[in-house]
Amino acid sequence: MKRTELFTKTRKNAPADEVALNAQLLIRAGFIHKEMAGVYAYLPLGLRVIENIKQIVREEMDAIGGQELAMTTLQPKDIWEKTDRWDDAKVDNWFKTKLANGTELGVGLTHEEPVVDVLRDYVSSYKDLPLSVYQIGSKFRNELRAKSGLLRGREFLMKDMYSFSRTQDEHEKLYEQAVEAYHKIYQRLGLGDITYRTYADGGIFTERFSDEFQTLSEVGEDTIFVDEAKKIAINKEIMTDENIEKLGLDKNTLVEKRGVEVGNTFHLESKYTDALDVYFADEGDNRQSIIGGCYGIGISRLMGVIAEHFADDKGLVWPDNIAPSRVYLVQIGDNVDQAQTIYDALNEKGITVLWDDRNERPGVKFADAELIGLPHRIVVSDKLDGQVEYQSRTSSEHELLTIEALLAKLST
Repeated sequence: MKRTELFTKTRKNAPADEVALNAQLLIRAGFIHKEMAGVYAYLPLGLRVIENIKQIVREEMDAIGGQELAMTTLQPKDIWEKTDRWDDAKVDNWFKTKLANGTELGVGLTHEEPVVDVLRDYVSSYKDLPLSVYQIGSKFRNELRAKSGLLRGREFLMKDMYSFSRTQDEHEKLYEQAVEAYHKIYQRLGLGDITYRTYADGGIFTERFSDEFQTLSEVGEDTIFVDEAKKIAINKEIMTDENIEKLGLDKNTLVEKRGVEVGNTFHLESKYTDALDVYFADEGDNRQSIIGGCYGIGISRLMGVIAEHFADDKGLVWPDNIAPSRVYLVQIGDNVDQAQTIYDALNEKGITVLWDDRNERPGVKFADAELIGLPHRIVVSDKLDGQVEYQSRTSSEHELLTIEALLAKLST
């Protein structure tokens, strides 16, 4: 992609009403557009980041047997009444709407009921289980405090997976496989060392503890207590002596931290399947309950966390595997032919490039390169005697390289 062909531009200032650093940087760099508080559009560069995060999540969900589908945003009222979750007193952050004939509908904030409703058409025997299905799509929640950029949205992107098992033991195995897959995802995103499995309240889902995945951050809204040796934590909301003992933790080793919840997993037991009258027949043709679990990851929230966590005083700093392009190619002067040669050579190697071919001063181009935050910067100039200048976004060191040496460096 060339900067002269990219319809977005960088800007010096974010909207005056945007207080979150992640959104300020993403808006200034042209990754997102703020429609209103808690609602953002993903522009070409931002969408590439989102798709790269999705792909990592998708690969790890597929690896544990998840099957991808796409559920509807509009949801019928009756299935939510059967599980006693339609009333605003039970779930208070619904968006709801009506058809022209007055029929009430829910606007998707989670999909336990709709997924179980689909299940009834395809699961009847023990031979049909276990199974896991997931989707990656938009969710809508009527948040009262949408002021943290992508960290708390009214419309946001989420991966939600649902597992269904024949026995509690079978469920526990699937559940722990999902937890392990989450650790792999955060590791691949560069957040593994600062993201903790955190025991929390099961809320409307279960009487058991739920598992949150909390990434340490000063801007986090949650207070957690971390056992750094065991790599687990407990949320302040359930911080009692009884719970600490139940979890096998020592209060003296727990360190108070702030965190952003980037994922969660819940034991659903048979609450939703029983309520919607969905069962399976065992080998003796006896009716049995189906044990469920659900597993969420905030895709857009992860984008915000990564943007904020890795940023420096110059702008964004993207990890190599989720950056919208790996290389920012700065063309200084009129040497289009050399820039084109390098651009083509990189693309042939599968190395994605954003080519700054604008008629701008070098200082403007360098500032944009730092704000946009691609992992590698290459400068092409008549003054470099046929070589290129290479610099990593996370280093102040410059190298002069031949094209061959550059390709070798970026291909490792």
